[in-house]
Amino acid sequence: MAVKNDAAISASALSRLIHAADRAREGAVAPYSRFKVGAALLTRKGEIVTGANVESASYGLTCCAERIALFNALTSARKDFVAVAVIARIAGGPMPCGACRQLLAEYASDANVYVADSRKLKVVKQFSVRELLPGAFLDFRPA
Repeated sequence: MAVKNDAAISASALSRLIHAADRAREGAVAPYSRFKVGAALLTRKGEIVTGANVESASYGLTCCAERIALFNALTSARKDFVAVAVIARIAGGPMPCGACRQLLAEYASDANVYVADSRKLKVVKQFSVRELLPGAFLDFRPA
């Protein structure tokens, strides 16, 4: 698995993370699109927290795998994320949507994001959260 920069996690940690996201994908609830996505977050302590997408007939209520994993981690008092992997059966791997990018910018701003097609888990693309959402909306202070 090729990695792009020195801030990247070790090859063994990346392999564990990718496989955890792929396993999480099996739990996706996608009766409408049948597009199953799995995500896994890695904490600095080495903990992996996973999630899978959950669809609703009311499409706006659908929740992405990245957000499910992030919410699962945050509500379990896990923080300090160094990486997130997102896996689905799509050429080149699935890219996080805008809402997921915003939440990753808020809660995992220093993490690297790894994406892969579930049919080619050894072909991994890497991005930083900052690359995916430059100029994120992070400085909101109510009056």
